[in-house]
Amino acid sequence: MRGYFRLSRPGNAGMSAAGVAVAALVAGGPAVFLAQIPAVGFAALAAALFTAGGNALNDYFDRETDRVNHPDRPIPRGEVSADQALKFASLMFALSLAAAAVAGILAVGIVALNFVVMVSYEKGLKARGAGGNFLIAYLVGSLFAFGGAAVYTGTPVVLQRAFLMGSLAALATAGREIAKDIEDLAGDVDRATLPRRIGVPRAGAVAAACFVAGAAFSVVPPVFGLFGLPYLGTVLVADAIFIYSGAVSAKNPGRAQRAAKYGMVVALVAFLAGGLLG
Repeated sequence: MRGYFRLSRPGNAGMSAAGVAVAALVAGGPAVFLAQIPAVGFAALAAALFTAGGNALNDYFDRETDRVNHPDRPIPRGEVSADQALKFASLMFALSLAAAAVAGILAVGIVALNFVVMVSYEKGLKARGAGGNFLIAYLVGSLFAFGGAAVYTGTPVVLQRAFLMGSLAALATAGREIAKDIEDLAGDVDRATLPRRIGVPRAGAVAAACFVAGAAFSVVPPVFGLFGLPYLGTVLVADAIFIYSGAVSAKNPGRAQRAAKYGMVVALVAFLAGGLLG
């Protein structure tokens, strides 16, 4: 069981669930959130299960390169076999779809689309450089659309807020994924990743551009009156972390991606402050 637990990467799965819940609260507001709490709960569960399945699928397809890049992961360590990892991923995806069915038809559509995207990514697109990075960015951003879908009752501002949150998350994730490819360059001998195709300095510049674009995009909500000063004051901290991540992407990609993860947590807090405090 320890191998399956590690295969799911529960920290990432938990962040996905938290992202959906925060997105639902912020997009719909406290009153709508409470009225739709069953749908939100199942949407968050579906996101966590989908993330666990995606992590397991990733480990299945990366099992050879992980012997070099991440030898401590469950398959290289022999905690689970490749076949067991694939079956676990299939189970997680099936349970995710079942949970989404309770959350609503929009949630089912997002899970179905994301499953196609995830499989397409793992079976070939991730080996083609930046395209794979931006697909993962889309998947992370879609968590916020997922939260918005759980509380959408026809009010346009719900979708506007969900879109803004998802866009910021997608940009930060794109930068983090490129930094991860820089860090894994030595072991990614079978992938035409961005740093392999254009070199580490240029790939680092692309990652930095994504981080900076995310920071710039974060000031859009107050301009349009969607969030106020509590959001702005908190998101500026996240922006500083993202800009730092961009600055060290080429020279220290491991530190860049770790910092970006913290930045995304702070950004979640910022959106939460915006939704609750204005």
